[in-house]
Amino acid sequence: MTSVPDLDKNLAQAEELIDLAVRRGAELVGLPENFSFLGEEADKIAQADTIAKASESFLKTMAQRYQVTILGGGFPVPVDRHHVYNTALLVDPNGIELSRYHKVHLFDVNLPDGNTYEESSTVEAGTQLPPVYRSDTLGNIGLSVCYDVRFPELYRHLSRQGADLLFVPAAFTAYTGKDHWQILLQARAIENTCYAIAPAQTGRHYALRHSHGHAAIIDPWGAVIADAGTEVGVAIAEINPQRLEQVRSQMPSLKHRVFA
Repeated sequence: MTSVPDLDKNLAQAEELIDLAVRRGAELVGLPENFSFLGEEADKIAQADTIAKASESFLKTMAQRYQVTILGGGFPVPVDRHHVYNTALLVDPNGIELSRYHKVHLFDVNLPDGNTYEESSTVEAGTQLPPVYRSDTLGNIGLSVCYDVRFPELYRHLSRQGADLLFVPAAFTAYTGKDHWQILLQARAIENTCYAIAPAQTGRHYALRHSHGHAAIIDPWGAVIADAGTEVGVAIAEINPQRLEQVRSQMPSLKHRVFA
């Protein structure tokens, strides 16, 4: 997606892409971080309550309408007048919440391209490790958000809890994404012998905010099996339980851990 500082426009774009994905056979759909609003921090805080309610209602409605499981990869949920949680929400085809995660690692970085990001100025860090939702049909789904991908211990926790799929919805910056995005996703998939599913923002959102794109799906061997490139669109691939078993049999590294 290329989300902008316009809630209604973003939700309309998201619905078009969900419809496209479902028509191409998708049963599990992921939307990127900031899918419903990507704008200035002050504007996000001012509209946070409206964005939160609309985002949650949208996810549940879309899941029911299209009869798919949907991850909303990140939207603001108010904590107080000045802070929100960056929240990922997984919803089943009945519109029922399956799991929820408040982003723990906040992006406070001064980049060499001159851009400074201070997510903690408006976002309250979560305090709980992300959950794993156990599904007989889709596989066990672990949640994370964007900057989390740089912290391998979080994904080791997910794999130890039985995760088969690692969701990494993101709004990765164009500057860091060109060097780090794909390799980090591949590393998380390889070291945990899991699929990594990474819905992403792409293009220019406002002012200087520019995202890398390349929404991707990585298999447990680290192969990129879908990549949406830099245009708005979808990345679709088959999640194959036999492939998981094959890789975990051939490379049983999780069984060889010495340190917990």
